[in-house]
Amino acid sequence: MSTGAIIGIVIAVVVVLLIAIIVSTYNSLVRTNERVEEAWSDITVQLKYRADLIPNVVETVKGYAKHEKETFEMVTAARSASMGAKTVKAAAEAEGEMQAALGRIFAIAEAYPELKANENFVKLQEQLQDVEDKIQAARRFYNSGCKEINAKIKTFPTNIINNMFGHFKKRDYFEVNETEKAKIEKAPDVKF
Repeated sequence: MSTGAIIGIVIAVVVVLLIAIIVSTYNSLVRTNERVEEAWSDITVQLKYRADLIPNVVETVKGYAKHEKETFEMVTAARSASMGAKTVKAAAEAEGEMQAALGRIFAIAEAYPELKANENFVKLQEQLQDVEDKIQAARRFYNSGCKEINAKIKTFPTNIINNMFGHFKKRDYFEVNETEKAKIEKAPDVKF
């Protein structure tokens, strides 16, 4: 075999190997990105379900606490913000507002023993707790996917391949900001 043929075979093997690496890495990015998209979809489904429960909770509490108009307006505004959020950051901010608003609703409920004993309210409260648990799980799954894709697009050789195609961008984590966390941790005082 001539030297030219050997060089040609080596070059062909290297080219095939490089193409295989590029395809494999790109496909890995696609799979990770799809997992993040799926996780975001799970979050939005749970947020929508919770938003659909909110009017029932408000109406139930209104029947007992008619003079809490400000709280009901706060819940309605938080629900609207949650439903209208188009980005991860906007959804996280709306989530913080929703948590604070729900905290106020349940603080009001504490002042009304007959409301706390209302079967409808108890069922709604259980459903909301179930949804909250699902939102937390979906948020963890989403943030895990963000961590994975963010690491992939920063590490070698994936970063080179991503830069070649320019398709995948850094993803924002779904986190409640510190101000909203403080509101959640300290429930509002309710005085009558």
